Parts: sequence; C-alpha cells; structure tokens
Amino acid sequence: MKKIGAIVFLLLISGFTSYNLIGQCNADGFSNACIPKLADGFNFLKSYKVDGEGGAKDKVEYSYVFTKGTQYMINLCANGTATDGIVVSLFDSNRNKVASSKINGQLVSAIAYPCNATGIYYIQYTFDGGGKCGGSALGFKR
Repeated sequence: MKKIGAIVFLLLISGFTSYNLIGQCNADGFSNACIPKLADGFNFLKSYKVDGEGGAKDKVEYSYVFTKGTQYMINLCANGTATDGIVVSLFDSNRNKVASSKINGQLVSAIAYPCNATGIYYIQYTFDGGGKCGGSALGFKR
C-alpha cells in the first residue's frame, strides 16, 4: 500500500512540474535567434524579449535613442509562423507612430526605419492573436 501511495505522490509531483514548464516562454531563445536574421549590412545593437506572460500583458514596450541619418531595422522571431501574431510598432518621442509590421492587415517579420530626427523612440510589441511569446533584434546601418 505504501508503494502505491508513493507512486501516486510521484505522479502528482511530476504532473505539477510539467504543467509549469508547458506555459513558459523562451523569449531569450527567440531573441538570440533573431540576431543573425538581421538583413545584410545591418549591425546588431540590442535584442528584446517579447513575453506577453500568457496573455497577462497586451503590450511590451522598450525605448532606444535613435540617431538622425541612421537606418534602423527591427525584426521579429517567434514560434510557428514568422511573427506568430506579434506586431512591432515604432513611435517617435512625441508618441507618433512612424512604422509598423502590420501593413494592410498583413504581418511582416521586419521593419526598416530611416531616422530623420535624433531622439528617444519607443518600440512597442502587441499581440494580434496567435502567440504571446517571441524575441526581436534591433540593428542599424549608416
């Protein structure tokens, strides 16, 4: 009888452990996978984790100082399709949207932005259905 109790206990413990692993987001892995996918000529600046925490967050936002006369590229990496429903939008220092990866209802996996004014820019990730986990890389070229 003690063996059966021990077996049931071990099964319960392993069940709870695997339950926690299923819902985890590997944003680090996706971020690292995005770095070599920057287009030719772009130099890597920074990677970003995009973790919607299983739907708890409807957006993830970061900021970065962009320099006038520099072209920037932001790409997305996710599980499944290229973007898995993640949309990246770029806002200038006045919070005006200057670029988005959602074009005419279609999602693209990268955006390029030629910067016309030095300042703080906001990189915002939202979720248009699909997954809530991914990564991104920011690159530049002059």
